[in-house]
Amino acid sequence: MMDSQEKNLETGKIEEQNVEQAAVENNTASQEVATTETARRNYATKEEVLERVKEIAHSSEAPDKEEVDLLKTIFYKLHVAERDAKLKEYLDAGGDPEAYQITPDETEEAFKAEMGIIREKRAEIFKQQEAEKEENLKKKLEIIEKIKAMATSPEEANKSYQEFKALQQEWKEIKAVPAERANELWRSYQHNVEQFYDLLKLNSEAREYDFKKNLEIKTHLCEAAERLAEEEDVISAFHQLQELHQQYRETGPVAKDLREEVWARFKAASTVVNKRHQQHFEDLRSKEEENLQRKTELCEKVEAIAKEENKGAADWEKHTKEIIDVQAEWKTIGFAPQKMNVKIFERFRAACDDFFGRKTQYFKEMKERFADNAARKQALVEQAQALQDSTEWKSTTDKLIALQKEWKTIGMVPKKLGDQLWNDFLAACNKFFEARNAANAGTRNEEMENLEKKTSIIEQLKAIAEEAADDAKEKVHELVEQYNAVGHVPYKDKDKIYKAYHEVLDKLYKDMNISTARRRLDNFKNSLKDVAKRGENALDNERTRLMRRYESLKQEIQTYDNNLGFLSVASKKGNSLVDEMNRKIEKLRDDLKLVREKIKAIDEENNEEQ
Repeated sequence: MMDSQEKNLETGKIEEQNVEQAAVENNTASQEVATTETARRNYATKEEVLERVKEIAHSSEAPDKEEVDLLKTIFYKLHVAERDAKLKEYLDAGGDPEAYQITPDETEEAFKAEMGIIREKRAEIFKQQEAEKEENLKKKLEIIEKIKAMATSPEEANKSYQEFKALQQEWKEIKAVPAERANELWRSYQHNVEQFYDLLKLNSEAREYDFKKNLEIKTHLCEAAERLAEEEDVISAFHQLQELHQQYRETGPVAKDLREEVWARFKAASTVVNKRHQQHFEDLRSKEEENLQRKTELCEKVEAIAKEENKGAADWEKHTKEIIDVQAEWKTIGFAPQKMNVKIFERFRAACDDFFGRKTQYFKEMKERFADNAARKQALVEQAQALQDSTEWKSTTDKLIALQKEWKTIGMVPKKLGDQLWNDFLAACNKFFEARNAANAGTRNEEMENLEKKTSIIEQLKAIAEEAADDAKEKVHELVEQYNAVGHVPYKDKDKIYKAYHEVLDKLYKDMNISTARRRLDNFKNSLKDVAKRGENALDNERTRLMRRYESLKQEIQTYDNNLGFLSVASKKGNSLVDEMNRKIEKLRDDLKLVREKIKAIDEENNEEQ
């Protein structure tokens, strides 16, 4: 009987513990190997992914589920990005979001067809593999029964040694069995092999030959395992190690004094490979966690941008650029851990979709506002064009000023269309105002004559101020009446002539102790005496007339004040229009003050009579 260590070596129990642990790691690796290999390839287009899927679909090899799933993820990531880019291009070109339709994608249809072939192929392969495993299980059970029958006595074992070796070789050649029966089957096999060796009575020469042959094989396996430490591809090294473990397990024992040494050497080489393999996936998982953290930060960044207020199109475009920059950075980051990869992408996509959805709605509404504003401005253009040839100078001026005022209340339209509408509107206004100014050109000559008259009167007033004659008051009164009867002077001379006139009057009134306001009021009161003589209601009628005049002047001044600023921009010859309006406003204000004093004088006259 062999000692327990010998038995464990021969039956592979120690190796089995190591292999079982490796199998757990290998199970994890097998789920990630295809992902890692596929991830190494830089698939830039859907067509590249489709090409690889076609290779898998029409290959004689069994499709790898993890690689197929990853290819599917990559394809639809590219597909969605491409679809979003087309939608953005459509919207940026001014397309209607509600009218947008997703066109059929031939590449996607081809991809689905190839994936269908792969599914059918995998289903058939799986079915064949399961049937093969069942058949292998049956064969191995038969081998176990045969070995069990040989291990009934030492004599029977010696007679059946060659047959036993043949059964061992046959066992090695039989491949996988159902996973749920594998461990139980292996333990039964090893148990019966152990029983056979316990009963076997080989002669010393044969036994030593067997040990020597097994030592050569296991030494070769140790050397092969040690070389794997230099293998650049960690995944490949790990899989090769599993094959070496399988061969080691199936190789018989060596001489008892060498068993511990050989096993220690093989185990040490295996530990190096296993540690490299484990470290590789720890690094991979660490990188994936780092990627998850970076992607989480990008999600938070997009969510923050999406929450910022957008006061206008400029803000929307600014934030759009920021999000596109974040999306570009996202594409540079690798996969997150498998259980979080889809979730983090869905979070990122939801934040982007929310922003771009609201942006689309904003520009849709802005487009509708632009269309409404353009229609309203077009209507004003047509009204202005209908008035541009009118010769009703006063009423048409008021109408155009009202149109100009309304124009300012209408919002924006697209620049190119807005410029065209404004040019058409301005051209119509200019045509009318230029025609009106041409018709009123004679007014300027009259103003120059008025300037000469007023200058002459001012010189006469200055002369009176120097003479200080007894009849100065009467002369001043007469000259003031003449001055008031003279019309407007050119606008550029208005302030100068006004200042000169009032300077000399102020001096005269001061010298004669008569204020200007008092003098004008006295003159009006004197005229009221004559009015009162006309009849009982003459003063009331005059007051009513003055009140109507007062309200009319107030309204007229208000109208000119409201439109004065606009007229300076509305016409290329706006300065002449502004000058004319300022002159009118000045005269209207003087008239308004005079009317107010006249009304007060009438009220005082009525009170005296009562």
